[in-house]
Amino acid sequence: MNMNVATAFFYLFAFVCVASALMVILARNPVHSVLYLILAFVNAAGLFMLAGAEFLAMMLIVVYVGAVAVLFLFVVMMLDVDFTELRQGFLQYLPIGFLVGLIVLIELLMVVIGWVISPGVVPNPATQIDTSVTNTEALGHVLYTQYAYFFEGAGLVLLVAMIGAIVLTLRHKEGIKRQNPALQSARTKAQSVEVIKVQPGQGI
Repeated sequence: MNMNVATAFFYLFAFVCVASALMVILARNPVHSVLYLILAFVNAAGLFMLAGAEFLAMMLIVVYVGAVAVLFLFVVMMLDVDFTELRQGFLQYLPIGFLVGLIVLIELLMVVIGWVISPGVVPNPATQIDTSVTNTEALGHVLYTQYAYFFEGAGLVLLVAMIGAIVLTLRHKEGIKRQNPALQSARTKAQSVEVIKVQPGQGI
């Protein structure tokens, strides 16, 4: 690809990605936030394609856009969540949130300013890169051999996050009958069957 064309696509994808990320935060409608999030993922996948990491681009499209972001969209649209009620305490916790955000920003700036690459890191990488295989094959080999425990740990973290999301969004409404399998299994004959003696000619 021509360098000028690649540079133009890089600036296009980068601009749209940053703008979409900002709109995810600034949009008042949560459905619009999820749609902007999908747009940010698509443009980030374009940046990965320009960098030659086609596997990461495919994962962004298939996993994040095709599963996670669409799941977010369905959850936001289908759950009867009163966002006005959730925003009532926003101003109350705004100073604390601003303080935490300021601390995180200072830490990120310290990392960026003090980031120095050692001269011996690039010539002697920890994992030798085999140029005879594709990126997908090389990444799979590294993930499932050298970093297998870290990969499994990330899966456990995602499992805990999924369980936490289910617990936080589960709301029991008043006046709705629900089954209790434990009580149903523990019912006795006396609790389930009522014998009524009907007198002749009187009916029930």
